[in-house]
Order: sequence, then structure tokens, then C-alpha cells
Amino acid sequence: MTHSQIQTAKEFPTANSQLSANGNRTVSSWGVRQISSLAASVLLTGCAAPSFTAIHLTPSYQPENIFLAAPKLPGDVKRVVVLPLACDERRTDLAAGQEEFAPVLLAELIKTKKFEVVQASSEELRRLTGRAEWTGEETLPAGLLGSLKKEYGCDAVLFCQLTGFQAYPPLAIGWRLKLVDVRQKKTIWAGDEHFDAGRPAVMAAARRYQQRQQRQLGGDTADWLAATSPQWFGQYSLASLFNTLPAR
Repeated sequence: MTHSQIQTAKEFPTANSQLSANGNRTVSSWGVRQISSLAASVLLTGCAAPSFTAIHLTPSYQPENIFLAAPKLPGDVKRVVVLPLACDERRTDLAAGQEEFAPVLLAELIKTKKFEVVQASSEELRRLTGRAEWTGEETLPAGLLGSLKKEYGCDAVLFCQLTGFQAYPPLAIGWRLKLVDVRQKKTIWAGDEHFDAGRPAVMAAARRYQQRQQRQLGGDTADWLAATSPQWFGQYSLASLFNTLPAR
């Protein structure tokens, strides 16, 4: 991203604009000397870089490809229906990730406590629309949003798509999510992100997330799970994305 953009509301389904959220980090001259000494030590000994540098000195990745129609959620958005997680089923890697991450996505959205969350099953969606899943990128049937509102009493719909998944290190996962107001037929929020653990900032953010979660649970705060567990990494990526939802 070369610059930040403030985005305005767009007619559904357009949600391709971006909002940069990167921040700059400075290090004192003392810190530079310490880092230089540490780097020299690593080169001389041939040892791997210690977790101190990865965790404490690398800035955490912040999702960049985010659309916000407004800083706050509309006051009348009280209930959101989550559509089944879609993916390109011709890709076996995505089909495996679809099954694993569908419940994780629902759980992380509920944790935000921004609205009531209800889930639409594939069977229910097929009965209503003739299809088991929708990504929100297609040309939607004219009555789709109205049918969902009538069936679930919802104020908004979350379209969910898994766009990438690598289950072995470096872990990677891609999401395309879109929250749409069923009355206005406008996008409230959208995110299109690919989280790659091969990027130091992403790995640092995932490790910090895991450590916070494990401290809250009173468990071991070892950070190796963030680098090796697809479920932990997927949970981090969704929590990071949902953290960009408009404020209540």
C-alpha cells in the first residue's frame, strides 16, 4: 500500500477500495546498537534468531484491504445471518479448509459481541435460492436479501469466502468477507486479505495473538503453535479481520 484512503459508502456489491492501517515503528539509537550486537552474535554462532527479536521488535501486521462505509455500525443492525463458507471446491486444499474453518469463523464473529449472530445452513440456502453458497461477488437474485430477511429476521448478511489455504509451514490463509445491509442493499464492511506466516509482521501478530489467548485461558504461552497449527493461525486471521468491523 502506498497511501491511505478514506472510503465512502458504495452501492452493493462494490467493495474493492482499500484502507491502509500500517503504522511506523521507531527504535532508539541504544536499541539499534543492541540489535546490531544481537545480529552479529547470531551470525557468528550460526544460531537461529531468538524469539525476542521476532516478538518484541517486529511490528504486528494490520489488515490493509478493508472497506468501511462508516466508522460505526448502523443503529438498526441488530441481527446478522452468516451464510455458509464458500470456496472453489475444485481445489482440494480449499475444500479441506472450508470444513475446518466454518465453525471457527462463526465463533470469532460471535466473540465481537457487536450483534446477534445466526447461521444459515447450506440446505436452507439451497431451499431459498437454489444454491448452497454465495460469495457476494456474483450477480445476486433480486429477491435474495429480502428472502433472507424474511426467513431469519436479519438486518444484515455476512458473505464468506475462503480464498486461500496452506496447511503446512509457512501457514497461509485467505479470506473475502462482506457485510451487507439487507434494507439498503449496501456494503457496510468488507475485507479481502491473505495472511502469510512467511511474512515476519504476520507471524509476529499471530504469535502475540496466541500468547494473549493462552494467558486468558491460563495455559502455556509458548508461541510455536502460531507457526504450526492451521486452526490457531486461522483463528488469529479471523480475529484480526473482525477487529476492523465498525464500532458499535
